[in-house]
Amino acid sequence: MGFNELLADLDHSASAQAAGIRRGYGGPPARAVSVSAGMTRLRCASLLKPLYAWVSAARVPDAERWRRHAEPAVVVSSNADTLNLWLAVGPRVILEDLRERTGVAWDLPNGDPSRFGSVEVTAGEVAAAYAVLAQAAAAGDPVAGAVLAWMGEVADPQAFGAREALGWPESAVKCGWYGAPDETCLRTHAVAVQPRGGTRVSVIVAMTALPYTDAQEREVYRERVGKGLSVEAEHEKVSGTVLRGLMTATREELGA
Repeated sequence: MGFNELLADLDHSASAQAAGIRRGYGGPPARAVSVSAGMTRLRCASLLKPLYAWVSAARVPDAERWRRHAEPAVVVSSNADTLNLWLAVGPRVILEDLRERTGVAWDLPNGDPSRFGSVEVTAGEVAAAYAVLAQAAAAGDPVAGAVLAWMGEVADPQAFGAREALGWPESAVKCGWYGAPDETCLRTHAVAVQPRGGTRVSVIVAMTALPYTDAQEREVYRERVGKGLSVEAEHEKVSGTVLRGLMTATREELGA
């Protein structure tokens, strides 16, 4: 299914974005595609955790301490470990370091800067930043290599079928999922990185904010979050099909 069909079927209150980048020395000409419907920027949920882990390494003198928090932040999407790095290094420092390394500029969220998942992004920006991460790993950056390897360990329940949908079984994947109490939507995002040899890489990003308005379902969801229970199945029910559809349509447009 192409972008037109996917976006035409969305509720008028829904937002969806997708972007892809294919580039690298020695390969075909660089190519990028993107599509967007609804809000121009979306809260990132946990989509940026590997990028936070990557740039924070240089700011944490104790390498073992950094790894102790960075690895679970990526592999199991640990909020506590992400928050440890986010606050210890400093949100402004992390975002500024990302801007310097990737050329992508993100601002702190309004209100409480400790909420790392409230940074607002576009799919195109996320794809661009992950392309830099992947090419740094290919060029021998050991921290970038470790972060990508951890993304390769993200288990199926937290990958929302991205690898299977793309036909990239060995790809590095990170997803983000959340529904805030002040929102009547569920946000579900995914990024997949596929090395192509040398510095060549393909990156595909999909982001959704789909309606979640049933009061009882939202109450149960909040209770589960409050108890630290998994809510991935609810995101799969609401967003899984659209998320994977956006990713596969992007892959086809990208020629990856």
